[in-house]
Amino acid sequence: MINFHNLSPEVALAESKSSYQGLSAAEAKKRQVKFGLNSLPAAKPIGRLRIFLTQFKSPLVYILLGAAIISILVKEYIDAEVILTAVLINTIIGYIQENKANNSLEQLKKVVEYKALVIRDGREQELDSINLVPGDIIVLRAGQKVPADARILSCVDLQINEASLTGESLAIFKTNQAMSAGTVLADRKNMAYSATEVLSGTGQALVVAIGANTEIGQIAQMVAAAKEAPTPLQERLAKLSRLFGIIVGVISVMIVVVGWLQGRNFFDIFITAIAVAVASIPEGLIVAVTVILVLGMKQILKRKALTRKLVAAETLGSITVICSDKTGTLTEGNMRLAHMVAGGQEISLAEFKLTAEKKDFLAIVRNLEIGLLCNNAIIENAKSGLLPEKMIGQPTEVALLAAGLDLGLEREKLLSQEPRLAELPFNSDNKFMVTLHQKADSYVIYEKGAPEFILAKSKFVFSNNGVRELSQSEKDLLLSQYENFTSQGLRVIATAYRDLDKLPWSLEDEHKDWKRIDNDLVFVGLIAFKDPLRAEARGAILECRQAGIRPILITGDHKLTAHAIALEVGLDGKSEDVITGDVLEQTDDSGLQRLVRKHNIFARVSPGHKLRIVEALKHNGEVVAMTGDGLNDSPALKAADIGVCLGSGTDVAKETSDLVLLDNNFQVIVSAIKEGRIIFWNIRKSITYLISDCFSEVVLVAGSIFFGLPLAILPTQILWINIVNDGFPNFSLAFERSENNVMNQKPIGRHEPLISREMKIIIIWLGLFRDSLLLLAFIYLYYHSEAWGWDLKYLRTFFFALLGVKSLTAIFSLRSFSLSIFRIDHGHNRYLLGAFFFSLILLILAIYLPLFQGILQTKALGVNAWLLILLAAFINILMMESVKYFFNHKRHA
Repeated sequence: MINFHNLSPEVALAESKSSYQGLSAAEAKKRQVKFGLNSLPAAKPIGRLRIFLTQFKSPLVYILLGAAIISILVKEYIDAEVILTAVLINTIIGYIQENKANNSLEQLKKVVEYKALVIRDGREQELDSINLVPGDIIVLRAGQKVPADARILSCVDLQINEASLTGESLAIFKTNQAMSAGTVLADRKNMAYSATEVLSGTGQALVVAIGANTEIGQIAQMVAAAKEAPTPLQERLAKLSRLFGIIVGVISVMIVVVGWLQGRNFFDIFITAIAVAVASIPEGLIVAVTVILVLGMKQILKRKALTRKLVAAETLGSITVICSDKTGTLTEGNMRLAHMVAGGQEISLAEFKLTAEKKDFLAIVRNLEIGLLCNNAIIENAKSGLLPEKMIGQPTEVALLAAGLDLGLEREKLLSQEPRLAELPFNSDNKFMVTLHQKADSYVIYEKGAPEFILAKSKFVFSNNGVRELSQSEKDLLLSQYENFTSQGLRVIATAYRDLDKLPWSLEDEHKDWKRIDNDLVFVGLIAFKDPLRAEARGAILECRQAGIRPILITGDHKLTAHAIALEVGLDGKSEDVITGDVLEQTDDSGLQRLVRKHNIFARVSPGHKLRIVEALKHNGEVVAMTGDGLNDSPALKAADIGVCLGSGTDVAKETSDLVLLDNNFQVIVSAIKEGRIIFWNIRKSITYLISDCFSEVVLVAGSIFFGLPLAILPTQILWINIVNDGFPNFSLAFERSENNVMNQKPIGRHEPLISREMKIIIIWLGLFRDSLLLLAFIYLYYHSEAWGWDLKYLRTFFFALLGVKSLTAIFSLRSFSLSIFRIDHGHNRYLLGAFFFSLILLILAIYLPLFQGILQTKALGVNAWLLILLAAFINILMMESVKYFFNHKRHA
């Protein structure tokens, strides 16, 4: 591969078999056949069928489908219909929500076709950028997008914004001089890269790469190659599903073996084993999880963020690390004037705006006036009245123009008084810009640029009291102030002027000797600029840290800028702790895994570095969110557990992200994380609720078989409880809102199981104790049925009702793991109250309505039976509250 940045323009042309006159039309056609079109491979849109089929990619769904198939084989069609209905409901809900999110993203995308100015057959012509080929000579002008990767052949005041590619917020001044072979991408000043923006100046460049071979194309390939690992929720559900599979298999085999040893009919015992298997599987869980995720997505959307994938909604709650780009994410991505130093005074722009007596700051005003006069930024659509105004130019010049407008300084008025006659453009060698202006009967030059260059040429200094000689001590003080500003991550320029009675050369001279007048300057002052921190960024970072989430800054900016922004936003670390791209180049993967454990600031990084950092963090067990908006962020966005793209981001970044912020508000990320944690805890509540019931059903059915008794509860009754009785209250848990301490808890670790220790106590140990008592009660009542006057159908109806009421009342305790049932606001979730009464009415109808009595084999219960049922439900709640009290007391001990 040729390093074109290491070649001179002439050698680069020779290597490309091209010339300054460009390619011929015939040669361009041949090369297009060889190299193809200048376009990236189009990503295949996600079709509706694919979205639909992905809803089945869940181990829980596989288990339910397996249970349905077995039910069909043994002719238990009602069981199969109920199970398949649960799968279908889950699929439809998930499909509708993900398809809606996908359509919303399509509406956010904007398709733009770019034109390119190219020299072919020795003349300049315009064509679609898609038709460019290697060897073409392109013309670069202000306001254009660079159409391909190109080696700059010649340029005048050419400045290109490469933020979308490198993350560097400042414009890059371009040159045509060859650079060393090892120069990193962000410092290749003789290259122009596809999709970056020309801010000012002109140039000609040799196309060296198109389409997939451009830097952007390589990023696209990294995005395609980055593997999407399962989300923490998918991993947890997979483990839970395997556990269910093992439990179902073991119980079913044990029932068949015990039944066979008891001499029962094999087919009958096999059907019973299937009934227990159905009882072991919480059919409503997969639907409940989907409903919780969908409602969580809607809550996140209300907070101005679009969740593209259903499972990503819960993953937000598991985030342990946020890797944030700087430009456009923590900062606004727009340079602004921050401070001015002149006449022995230092003042911020905000303070200066509030100053009524501007005459006391003559030097400050003069400083800004020179910044406006020695300035090439323009205001597009300034007087159209129809289109919005847009400032175009180099960022610091745009910032000066904006500050002037803000303070009522009109550049046009200043230029009308002192018209511009000539200009010496800024370049990376001179590091200053000079403009020559006409006064009444004399001339004046205005100059701005790097402070060290301006001070070296200055002999005098402008103050509020007039002009005087500039001493060496004053120069040292100004240089010290300059260094102080740069250490804060600010970009600093200096201004100066010189009055001239006459010119040493004619204005018509093509080669003016500016050195003859560019000396003995009157130094005016310093102007410092910054890319402002977003108003909400510091507070959001602080809230993340309080929530146990570690923020990491990853940027393409220089080390000092990155460190200054990190300090401003509230990240810890000394300047020597900042890890730069050249260090990463020399660090292997294992070394990087050690680095990311203790370093929070990374500067001058490339897209490949960002990807490696994210992968290293994930290898260390972190759940990683990556925020960004540029093309350079896309590979890392895809590799992260949650890719977060700003609404102003590029289409590529949006397509690879999981969460799209619709209003560029960093605070939305924190709100989304909070919703993710609520989702996770609601899923845990749902699992505890459903599995507790399944556990009771399994103990009663398996115990009945083990002791050689009739089933305590029938398969159809089990399905009624799992689907009808528990379904509506379970879904209502999706509407549970945040508990007060949700953002003061540690993040849920990647390997933390879905079923916590507290849940295991409630489900297994409490369940085993409670359900053993229920089994003993069934055995007692079965053998003393005559004394009680209860036949088998009445006895089964009693336990059917007991399980139903126990379940309906237990949900009020499970609304919170941290609050007592007596401290929960039960009027807050009206959906749960409605679901409770609706399910209770259905349960009563199932017992007393003849239609349901025939299907469910139930029988009307008397008052005494209901009193026993209510007593059992009350005791169950007391036991659950005791477990909650124990764990809450332990947490606060």
